[in-house]
Amino acid sequence: MSEGRDDARFYADSNNSLGFLTRIAFRSFSRALELRTQPHGVSSGQWRFLRVLWQEDGLTQRELSRRVGMREPTTVIALKSLEKSGFVRREQSTEDRRRVHVYLTPVAKRLEKKLLPAVAEVNEIATAGLTPKEVDQLRRLLIKIGMNLAAESQDPKVSGDPSA
Repeated sequence: MSEGRDDARFYADSNNSLGFLTRIAFRSFSRALELRTQPHGVSSGQWRFLRVLWQEDGLTQRELSRRVGMREPTTVIALKSLEKSGFVRREQSTEDRRRVHVYLTPVAKRLEKKLLPAVAEVNEIATAGLTPKEVDQLRRLLIKIGMNLAAESQDPKVSGDPSA
């Protein structure tokens, strides 16, 4: 009997494991992006938060955590790093003192025009040799995989929103 995708032995080979392959791809994306952001003092971990705040500044820590897909304690640590780097400031809500809003500093706002082209460049490198149709299909498939796994684990932080 030959090994097929329904056979657990098939996934013993890491080259057949979608989890392994996506982790390797993610690490490669992170390294390639950090090569481009680090000269501006931005780590790949900080990048994730800046990108979301460039789309919508002033989010609460909780909402920012959800959109980045991180647990709140991890977000707090990242925000301390971003504050220390001079990229964000946190303000307690005047309406609900339990809420803390995160705002970009002028320095971080200026970085957007310098750093957004870096993510486009990394995506171009990553998808070299793929047709636009294949890239669209890959994007849809990755969103579907994320949604399937989020539904299975009932993780509200994961969504099909590619900006999350």
